[in-house]
Amino acid sequence: MKRKLVCVYDLEAKHRQRIREAAPGFELVFGGDADEEGMKSHLAEAEIVAGWDDQAAASALRPGTSLRWVQAWGAGVEQMPFEAFAAHGVTLTNASGVHANGISETVLGMMLSFTRKLHITMRNQVKKKWDWLGGLGEIHGKVLGIVGVGAIGEELARLAQVFHMRVLGVRNSGKPSPYVDQMYGSDGLDTVLQESDYVVVTLPITKDTHHLFDLAKFKQMKPSSFFVNIGRGQTVVTEDMVEALQSGIIAGAGLDVFEQEPLPAAHPLWELENVILTPHNSGNSIYYTDRAVDILVHNLGVYLRGDGESMRNLVSLTNQY
Repeated sequence: MKRKLVCVYDLEAKHRQRIREAAPGFELVFGGDADEEGMKSHLAEAEIVAGWDDQAAASALRPGTSLRWVQAWGAGVEQMPFEAFAAHGVTLTNASGVHANGISETVLGMMLSFTRKLHITMRNQVKKKWDWLGGLGEIHGKVLGIVGVGAIGEELARLAQVFHMRVLGVRNSGKPSPYVDQMYGSDGLDTVLQESDYVVVTLPITKDTHHLFDLAKFKQMKPSSFFVNIGRGQTVVTEDMVEALQSGIIAGAGLDVFEQEPLPAAHPLWELENVILTPHNSGNSIYYTDRAVDILVHNLGVYLRGDGESMRNLVSLTNQY
């Protein structure tokens, strides 16, 4: 029987060809190539699965499975069956880095909108209201704190240097990054919150990050500072954030992720003038699939050489990120 790679998505011909060239000798199956029963059969025989869904979980993780590696199609992997992967000896990699350009541009857009009051100007435009709005700030020379410095945070830090911002970072390892002026371990979070004019959260959701940002954390921030979350909504106690926004503990928030999605129509966040909301689409890009396939193709080469430890974006099944 041929070794089998199943991609749960229906990819364009150019992407299929790249994967075909990177996996000689493999039978390739893509979403749309078979009906539901056929896909179940293919997934049950797959050595590699690109992407993941409920059907893959039901069909690929059985006793005696051939599955050895899953390449997630996104950066977030909190829904993955980590224990089952560990029990079956399955390697997991994610698509960290695929979002860096789009998300960093969204974050900068939010920061600039708040500082130059563009979010208010756009609301006024709808009302045909001409309002001077008073003095406008600048992000030049301000302090940017990035909590959870990975691929997205590093690109954001690089772009922030153009505005001569001072960049502070938090990552568990405390390992320096070229465009971060001062990196802290997790024990330095409060220091970063206290010193930053903009706090950008790029954290995954884990047992350590769940509800990390509560009222006490918002009180560490400057009343003039802005909070931006493009990581996971569950890292924030939403009610505490709303209180911080309504009471002036912080100046505003740019939010792409929420504890409950879609955000309910009656939620108070919709009505707050000092909030910019986007519908969890900051990572969306017309180049997304190109970049995801780049990662898959790179990792295929490493996998087929038998050097699994060198794969890009290896996920720790213990730490779950």
